[in-house]
Amino acid sequence: MPSKNKARLPQALVPCLTPCLALALTSAWAQTAPTPQPAPAAQAPAGAASAPRPRPAATPAPAPAPASANPSQRIEITGGRENDTTQRRQATASKIVIGREEIDKFGDATVGEVLRRLPGVTTPGAPGRGGPPRMRGLGGGFTQLLIDGQRVPPGFSLESLTPEQVERIEILRAPTAETGARAIAGTINIITREGFRRRLNDVRIGFGVEDGEVSPGVNWTHNDAAGELVYNLSGSVFERRNNNRSESRTTVENAATGALLEDRSTRSSTTDKRLGGNFSGRLQWRLGEGTGDMLALAPTIFHASGKSSSQYTLTQGLRRPGRAVLYDFGNTSSETSFTNARLNAQWRQRLGAVRAELNGGGGVFRSENDSLRSDFNTGGTTAARTLVDTGRTKQTNIDLKLKFSGLTGGKPEGGGEHSLVGGLDVDASRRSEARSSLQNGAPVLSDFGDDLKASSLRLAAFAQDEWTINPNWSAHAGLRWEGITTKGDSAGAAGAFRPTNRSSVWTPLLHAVWKPDPKGRDQVRMSLTRSYRSPDLGNLIARPTINRDYDPDTGSNIETAPDRAGNPDLKPELATGIDIALERYLESGGVLSANLFHRQISNLMRGATRLETVSWSPFPRYVRRMQNIGDATTSGLELEAKFRLDQLITGATPVEVRANLSVFDSKVKAVPGPDNRLDQQSKATANFGADYRLRSMPLTLGGNVNWVPETTTRIEADQTVTVSSKQVWDAYALWTFNPNVGLRLLGSNLNPRDFSTSTANDSVVAGVTERTRTRSTGPSDINWQLRLELKL
Repeated sequence: MPSKNKARLPQALVPCLTPCLALALTSAWAQTAPTPQPAPAAQAPAGAASAPRPRPAATPAPAPAPASANPSQRIEITGGRENDTTQRRQATASKIVIGREEIDKFGDATVGEVLRRLPGVTTPGAPGRGGPPRMRGLGGGFTQLLIDGQRVPPGFSLESLTPEQVERIEILRAPTAETGARAIAGTINIITREGFRRRLNDVRIGFGVEDGEVSPGVNWTHNDAAGELVYNLSGSVFERRNNNRSESRTTVENAATGALLEDRSTRSSTTDKRLGGNFSGRLQWRLGEGTGDMLALAPTIFHASGKSSSQYTLTQGLRRPGRAVLYDFGNTSSETSFTNARLNAQWRQRLGAVRAELNGGGGVFRSENDSLRSDFNTGGTTAARTLVDTGRTKQTNIDLKLKFSGLTGGKPEGGGEHSLVGGLDVDASRRSEARSSLQNGAPVLSDFGDDLKASSLRLAAFAQDEWTINPNWSAHAGLRWEGITTKGDSAGAAGAFRPTNRSSVWTPLLHAVWKPDPKGRDQVRMSLTRSYRSPDLGNLIARPTINRDYDPDTGSNIETAPDRAGNPDLKPELATGIDIALERYLESGGVLSANLFHRQISNLMRGATRLETVSWSPFPRYVRRMQNIGDATTSGLELEAKFRLDQLITGATPVEVRANLSVFDSKVKAVPGPDNRLDQQSKATANFGADYRLRSMPLTLGGNVNWVPETTTRIEADQTVTVSSKQVWDAYALWTFNPNVGLRLLGSNLNPRDFSTSTANDSVVAGVTERTRTRSTGPSDINWQLRLELKL
């Protein structure tokens, strides 16, 4: 069904983005750049993915000066670490580095809000709302998310991480042996602050306003040193208030005649309120002057609780003869709480020519959910149906990573230097769920038991070699083996339910960089990799979840409203990929790049709906499970430009410009075309932004527009999903009263647009093909944030 927000590049973006990329790519390559001076070497922080090639250690930096007797004096110690562009340029495996300046630029409340503006990254859901990040339009396990080079712990939420805690963000378009190969679309590595670069005691106090709801928040960051101890502390407290409204209409018609068989519409409004707090710290002891040896402890705790209430109505304009009335109106109330606590430890020690590094951690998260749904019929004061759900989840996790690294080789004339890395990973987790579902006071799915336990064990071994072949060529080769065992255990009246899934994957990886002129600014990157996506716990061993609109005791459901269940026989997806990139680094720090990628995927996992004879109903039910359905491909082109305008146009205003455009395509062989794309992969995404600091007053202005086109995906031969286009306009203004006091105003989603999702499905009922269409729409709102920034 066509959308009023038709997918095409917005007119306001066309005159900005296209000429900007074209001008940058043509003008910059036409310049004759002077020979750059060698950049100072720097040691990559622990966990940094695809670090620059190591060089001989520089003279150790002097120890920090003693704190001033004047407590209000702010001391900054800088230098010794490469800037973002230099790190990107020197890495053999392709990566984009986003530093502190860009992370802080808009004054976002969470890291999730920062990610949605990064090159090639999209977030699902309504405009302006954050969500799980997707690279190259792919989420759900295609994109790997790391914190300091380690996979995020169970239960992690981007809402628990504030921009103040982050030193930089690395986007890796191809996997490496060290960072892991569960990254078909790519890897986002969030590096938290470590070490002592500057003494900080910053407080940021602010609030946001959206649809009349006020959401206050306070953030605090403190970095300092005491002798051999360097510590970084941060904390935040927030309250989030949101209103959500949506409308949905479902029609069923005879596909041959067009005769309408069913027509129903729902409207709902929901109010959410969340209160939460986060504290994290890093205590780092230097174990030797200038050696890099250290011991660090990093505790974190995040807690949030929330309440929500919804009111909804159902209008059945046309109901089939004999079909029961579902309900006319109702309400839902729910309460949730979530706690995640973790302690990480890191030890680095030089053992002769080899450096050993041990990373380990343990954590626990708990969640509680209670909800009550009451459905009423017109004129009724007593609920025709009540649904009570309670859930308790606990998951513990322990992980350990042992890594050895060292340098070897090297020629006096340059080249031949090898940086070797090898190691082992162990990750074990255990999850327990207690769930109770009551309909009108009677248990639902009691045959499967109310308790479910699951465990997973992941083992990995890796080795990689990064070396400089000669001044023109550098290479990076790696091999990784990874095995995962997942077990479930649930007992009920139907008997024991103990699914087990085992898988293992070998992933060879090769990257290379070619510089036509070793002293020039152009280079070509090439990657040939193997990566994979493993089934998640829920898709493997999930107990059945019933669609509550169709009571299993009284009848069947429809194909567009299936029940859901797990599939313990899933196999991991495997992908062979190639990436080729052309990069030019501008004299004053800008960069222009064009990247082509292709992935050949086998054992693709996708949800499939089938009519099954089930144990939880005397009637056949449509059930949706993940299945391995065959092969698929995805390809794309990614363009990026970052520069200052006066670099390209003499005498122009020094406006910082950033622009990127990514175009994606994919084909699933088991599904006929058109639109047989990977699940909800967007066709493209683009960003255009600019920043300028006024010379006549202490004011900095900036803005960004993000665009994602409307995308239709054919899930199965008879089912399509269409997601409307998104345009998100953001702008900020920062007034600097003095070096220690600033006031920042951020407007997000300044051009609010309705967001819609449409599905169309054909099914055969009693020999007649019926077409079911559902369209859900909801408005979006402008979000304003005002924040006072203090450097104490």
